[in-house]
Amino acid sequence: MNLSTIDPKMFTGKFYEIWNSGWFLLTSGDYQAGRYNCMTVSWGSFGCLWNLPVAMVVVRPSRYTFEFINRHDSFTLCAFPEKYRKDLTYLGTHSGRDGDKIAHSDLVPRAARQVAAPVFEQAELAIECRRVYWQDLAPEHFQDARIQPHYPQGDYHRMLVGEILAVSGDMDKFAAQ
Repeated sequence: MNLSTIDPKMFTGKFYEIWNSGWFLLTSGDYQAGRYNCMTVSWGSFGCLWNLPVAMVVVRPSRYTFEFINRHDSFTLCAFPEKYRKDLTYLGTHSGRDGDKIAHSDLVPRAARQVAAPVFEQAELAIECRRVYWQDLAPEHFQDARIQPHYPQGDYHRMLVGEILAVSGDMDKFAAQ
């Protein structure tokens, strides 16, 4: 897709809808070296922290992407048109440990503008982030009983905060006017 550059401070949209219903493809690693992995995510947020535009994502330690996002200091988040839902489902339910899962999709990775992790040709929104913070979720800090049932195996997420360095997308859909 032909995407426009959006100033991270002007980045806007129906974020709850994108996370909850649209999903993102989270990718970390090094595109040039051919060592990266992706996973579909539907939990996260965008905002301002430490006077920086940020994206917050969570990744379980059992996921193969966990190794990449801890080893590399950058990650990307890409959103796609609905017609790629089947690909996102596949990428979210199969492990890169077992082979090249991207090759089993219709998605084509390409170099990002500012980070080592790739973005994808078919994305309608591509967000490039540099990790600035991480913390493991601690169940003793849960303040709401609805949270614990998400962790029947005790595999608590690691929360990662990334400074948004670059955003590319449809200006009418994702930029403040």
